[in-house]
Amino acid sequence: MNNHVFHQLFPKKPVLLGMVHLPGLPGSPNAARFDEVIAAALNDARILQDCGFSGILFENLGDYPYYPDHVPAETVAALAIIADRIKSSGTVPVGVNVLRNDALSALAIAAAARLQFLRVNVLAGAAVTDQGLLTGNAHMLLRERKRLGATEVQIYADIRVKHAAPLVQRNLEQEVEEYFERAMCDALIVSGSGSGKEVGSEFLRQVKKAAGQRPVLIGSGLSAKNAAELLRIADGAIVGSAIKFDGQIHQRIDPQRAQALVKASQSA
Repeated sequence: MNNHVFHQLFPKKPVLLGMVHLPGLPGSPNAARFDEVIAAALNDARILQDCGFSGILFENLGDYPYYPDHVPAETVAALAIIADRIKSSGTVPVGVNVLRNDALSALAIAAAARLQFLRVNVLAGAAVTDQGLLTGNAHMLLRERKRLGATEVQIYADIRVKHAAPLVQRNLEQEVEEYFERAMCDALIVSGSGSGKEVGSEFLRQVKKAAGQRPVLIGSGLSAKNAAELLRIADGAIVGSAIKFDGQIHQRIDPQRAQALVKASQSA
């Protein structure tokens, strides 16, 4: 897939992807009632669309401690149901991330529910995380995407992903180039050290310079205060904590905070 498909899906800049963070799914130590999980997800998705977000990304945030790279069948089933419900409830593009790094399940869900994109925390290389050493499986993911006839599903990949440390430090320009050309991602995601942590503007500039016209998204820490500055560098952002009640990641989305973020981004 070439690097123009992102801009075809999201022609208007800046691109804002709002996070729908799911409570614990069936089988999780923190499992909530599934009907309540669905209701919360649909309400958050409605708010995001009403506030003018470009798209929606949902993930199994409440399922910690996370499986490293292969979640059980009940998690995939629950996420597929939620994917279909969110996709059917609105008109904006929808994507999925299966924590911690189950890209193959995310792809299966996206293909079944006709989602437009997925996020992969470690698509290439290796990262040291609280789940242990995670290694990329772009070689499997891209072949499976072709096998499923799901080449329209875009892959957005974290580079030097949050809540992790790279196994070794590599040349950044080369790393960016290999994500796009060898791992074949459709966009790169640049985050701070953890959820809600602001990305360094200089590092963001370096990644964007190396990426050129290819899309780069901010993956954490965007707020109404820094949106104008950071979105002049990046093509867009994935937003979670900043639009929650009290700015807390495990809260639901606050419509006023969401509207304020969208308004602030328009001055970029």
